[in-house]
Amino acid sequence: MTATPTVLLTGFQPFGGEQVNPSWQAVSALHGARIAGHRVVARELPVAFGDSLKALRAALKDTQPALVLCVGQAGGRAQLSLERVAINLDDARIPDNAGRQPIDAPVVEGGPAAYFSTLPIKAMREALRAKGLPAEVSQTAGTYVCNHVFYGLMHALRRQRRVRAGFLHIPYSPAQAATHPGAPSLPVETVTAALRLMVRVALRTRSDARVAAGAEH
Repeated sequence: MTATPTVLLTGFQPFGGEQVNPSWQAVSALHGARIAGHRVVARELPVAFGDSLKALRAALKDTQPALVLCVGQAGGRAQLSLERVAINLDDARIPDNAGRQPIDAPVVEGGPAAYFSTLPIKAMREALRAKGLPAEVSQTAGTYVCNHVFYGLMHALRRQRRVRAGFLHIPYSPAQAATHPGAPSLPVETVTAALRLMVRVALRTRSDARVAAGAEH
C-alpha cells in the first residue's frame, strides 16, 4: 500500500516576552488533517539560531514531505505575508531564546546569497484575497530566526527539486495585540483556515500566477 504523502507545517515557540506564538497555535490545529490527498504533520521549532535548523532537519528526515510551509510571527504586520526570498544573513536585533545574538553572520558559511521560495506565492495570495483575507507577497523575511529557518529550509532542500517549500509571516493574535496598542491582528482560527487554503492551492498549482506583487520600498 502506498503511503499517504505528507505536508510539513512548522510554527515557533513564544519569544520576545510573549506568552504564546500564534504561528504554532495555527499550525498545530491542522496536525493530522488531510488536504488534497496529503496528510499534515505539524512541528514546533525553537526560537534559537542553530537549534531551530537542527529541529527542522529532523522533521524533514522524519516526514519526507512533498511540501513544506514554515510559519512565523511578525508582530506589527497587518497581512499574511508570503515571503519571496531568504538571505544568507543572521543579524539579530534581540537575543534568541537561548541568549544568542549573532550579528552579520551567515546562516550557512559559503552558501549562496539568497534562495527564493518554490511555492506558488502569487497564486496563494490571490486565493487568500478572493476569500477576503489580507495577504501580500513580502520581499523580506527579516534577519532573525524566521529568515534563518527559511534560508536553512531552502538550503536543505536545494537538491530535492520535487519538494516545494517556503515561509509565511503572520500578524499578532488579538490576545497579543491587546498588549500592543494599535497593532493589527488576525484570529488564530482565521490563520488556520488560511493555511488550509494555502496548502491546497500550493498542492494543486504547478505554475505560479503571473500577476504583479512587487514593492516600491
